Amino acid sequence: MTALIAGATGLVGSRVRALVPGAIPVGRRATGVAGEVVADFAALPPLPAAEVAICALGTTIRAAGSETAFRAVDHDAVLAFARAAQVAGVSRFIVVTAVGADPASRVFYSRVKGEVERDLAALGFARLDIIRPGLILGPRDDRRPVEAVLQVIVPWLGPLLVGRLARYGGIPAEVVAGAIAVLADRVVSGRFVHENRALVALAAA
Repeated sequence: MTALIAGATGLVGSRVRALVPGAIPVGRRATGVAGEVVADFAALPPLPAAEVAICALGTTIRAAGSETAFRAVDHDAVLAFARAAQVAGVSRFIVVTAVGADPASRVFYSRVKGEVERDLAALGFARLDIIRPGLILGPRDDRRPVEAVLQVIVPWLGPLLVGRLARYGGIPAEVVAGAIAVLADRVVSGRFVHENRALVALAAA
C-alpha cells in the first residue's frame, strides 16, 4: 500500500509514518524519507500516485499567531493537500480533526474543524475517515503551555468521564496512530467518524 501523509513530523503523524509501510511524507519540513515531497501547501507540486492520503496537520491559535493563520493551516492546507491527493488518484482520505468539531459551533477552533470536515466530504472521496480524538497525550516539540497542563490533569479525570463525556478524555498519540494505521487498509466506501472509544478499539485490533 502507498500512502501520502501530511503532518508527518507531528505528534500523531510521526507515529503514523512509522506504522504505515510505504508512507510518503508531504510537508514543509524534511524527514529524510526517500521520495518525500517537501513543499508549501499553498503551492504543492504534483504528488506521487497513492491509494490513501492521511492528514495529521494541526496547530493552535497561540502557535499560529492569529485566527487567520490558524485557519490557513487547519483548513486551507488540509484542503490543498486533499485536492492534490485526488489529482494523484487517491480515493481514500483520513483526517485528524478534534472532538466537538461542528461548522455551526460558536467556538472558533471547533467551527474551523467542522468546516474542514464538511469541505472534505464535499470533495467526494470514495472513503473519508474522520478522526476526532479528545486531548492527544504525548510529548510535543512545540510549546503549548495550556495543553501541557491538561496533559497532566486529564489522565486523572479519565475515570470520571463516562458516557458521552468519555470522548473528551485524553488519548495517547500512539493509540490514535495505531487506529489510523488500521483504517489505512479499510476500503469499504462511505464517511466514517471515529472518537476516543472507537479509536481505542481500532488500535487494539
